[in-house]
Amino acid sequence: MSIMKKIRDKADKVRKKYIPTFGEQHSKAKSEGKKTFKSTRDDTKKGNLEYSTETKAERSKAQKIMSNRERARVGDKSKQLSEKGAAFKLAKKMGKDTFTHKGKKYTTLLKGEKKKKLLQMPELSGKTSTKIKKIIRSPKRSGGMALRGYGKAMR
Repeated sequence: MSIMKKIRDKADKVRKKYIPTFGEQHSKAKSEGKKTFKSTRDDTKKGNLEYSTETKAERSKAQKIMSNRERARVGDKSKQLSEKGAAFKLAKKMGKDTFTHKGKKYTTLLKGEKKKKLLQMPELSGKTSTKIKKIIRSPKRSGGMALRGYGKAMR
């Protein structure tokens, strides 16, 4: 080891002891099993603010475990639906195109979603369309397609 490295290591140990970084304070409190710690780094509020040792990933993991109902009971509204959101969800489930919220009309289509069109028959002209219309609209007393000879091709 060089002399400079030894000096740097000694200085780093002294710094960690008397002026630890926020991350070092956080990891030390977490390793000691503490839930919160007071930071000594901020000169204006030194020792007045308490910080949690829980990381963002741990918090989101714990939040996923709780159901929406449990979060609502605790008072966490981060994952709760707004009134408009709940009305939208209900209308969407019911298959409605629009819904009303506080006197205003809204659509249930999502961004980029297109309105569903009914299946339409292509328009036919001339003899073909009249034959099709006769087959479809034929009265029951005439015997339908089979008695007219349309069913012979299938036999």
